[in-house]
Amino acid sequence: MFESAELGHKIDKAEYDAVEPQLRAQLLDAQFDLLEQKAFAVVVLINGIDGAGKGETVNLLNEWMDPRHIQSWAFDSPTTDEAERPFMWRFWRALPPRGKIGVLFGNWYTDPIRERVERLSKKPELDQHLDEIKRFETMLVREGVLLIKLWFHLSKDGQRKRLKALEKDPRTRWRVTRQDWRYYAQYARYRKVAEHVLRHSSSGEAPWLIVDGSDPRFRALLVGRTLLDAMRKRLDVATRGWTPRQTQAPLPPVLDERNILNSLTLDQPLERDTYDELLEHYQGRLALLTRNPAFRERSLVLVFEGVDAAGKGGAIRRVTAALDARLYHVIPVAAPTEEERAQPYLWRFWRHLPRQGKVAIFDRSWYGRVLVERVEGFCSEADWMRAYSEINDFEDQLAVAGGIVVKFWLQIGKDEQLLRFRAREAEAHKRFKITDDDWRNRERWDDYVRAVCDMVDRTSTETSHWTLVEAENKLFARIKVLQTLCARLETELKNDVSRSGRR
Repeated sequence: MFESAELGHKIDKAEYDAVEPQLRAQLLDAQFDLLEQKAFAVVVLINGIDGAGKGETVNLLNEWMDPRHIQSWAFDSPTTDEAERPFMWRFWRALPPRGKIGVLFGNWYTDPIRERVERLSKKPELDQHLDEIKRFETMLVREGVLLIKLWFHLSKDGQRKRLKALEKDPRTRWRVTRQDWRYYAQYARYRKVAEHVLRHSSSGEAPWLIVDGSDPRFRALLVGRTLLDAMRKRLDVATRGWTPRQTQAPLPPVLDERNILNSLTLDQPLERDTYDELLEHYQGRLALLTRNPAFRERSLVLVFEGVDAAGKGGAIRRVTAALDARLYHVIPVAAPTEEERAQPYLWRFWRHLPRQGKVAIFDRSWYGRVLVERVEGFCSEADWMRAYSEINDFEDQLAVAGGIVVKFWLQIGKDEQLLRFRAREAEAHKRFKITDDDWRNRERWDDYVRAVCDMVDRTSTETSHWTLVEAENKLFARIKVLQTLCARLETELKNDVSRSGRR
């Protein structure tokens, strides 16, 4: 979920200075158009890691826009007056009227996260609180509020550097307290709880946007552009009539070329002799793991997605070669049939879920909704935006039922893909692998890259994260798949044995 936000995005000063005045002017124009139309209110939630620039961003928005029509609220521990009222009371009072913008810093997510991190509440209590929050936010959206939720993120090392820098500067030393360092010591738990909260409270109507807080210029432009795009989108449709089915907030604007795919070193070295040894080793481990008595109470769901010609089929064959044929089923996924189109889109995948002790391998999967259906326009924006949370819920149900979900994205470069396409065309026994759709998809390369990055950010969760596989060297890709799969199975089965022993 936080992969893209830990890449270290940067905007140089010259680029920032060139675009910042225009962005400020556009935000002011949008703000006054909002004030004139009074068609809706804007609520911006500011949450995230300490030191990631939340306070600076709130100050910047007030500087860039007319402060008479933007209200900023910073919520600390409830006062006596607030504590005697229902939890949401003080937030209701802070909601802006139509035509105004409200920025809520430390809002209805802050206390539930803190209490869970500090073990003052249990997971069911947190989930119940999140359900209440989601219903509240759904009500706001249906009442016409434009809700923009921003999570400012830093890696643990990035947070340490940020706190150290603030302490070193006499002007900002006061901002770092013992409590900040105590939270830093709990970083791993805070990140885990935050990931759970974001996953369970992100929806098509009110999605979270994760902001890389490591570079102040990148952070400022990302937030400013996101707010501008969201406001303009709603202002443009306000005169035509808006319905809650429309997407609330846009996906993050692209400010630089760096992303989770082009940050990969795609051609990883691995010699044939070494590959043969590792293949035998990991296939042997996988065979033993799936025959382990503990696996009889679990199931395994493998998802293979990737660029066309990235080698999904070859990787799948190296997995199945290690499995008892009675244990697994490979499900190749193509365009839905008429029968499948008559059902909700997840229906055809529910049909193939494995029993305990069995393995289902999906060659393409339910992620088609947020990839090909999104890019090719086969479903509406509202449909694919809500699909992220629906997919996360689906995979969470698999995990609760004992399923181990392991997801792979195989990536190759555009030049390598062209070589493989031409090789397939030249070989009679591989010609069936290349179709007109493959060539057409290639023309939308950049759109698919954007969709993949959004998919990984929004569906890589604590229960089923994505593994990105550098696949230009097919030998390396196959070993990485097997190695990752074995490691995940060993961890899950070991945890099962530990829990059983404690009982």
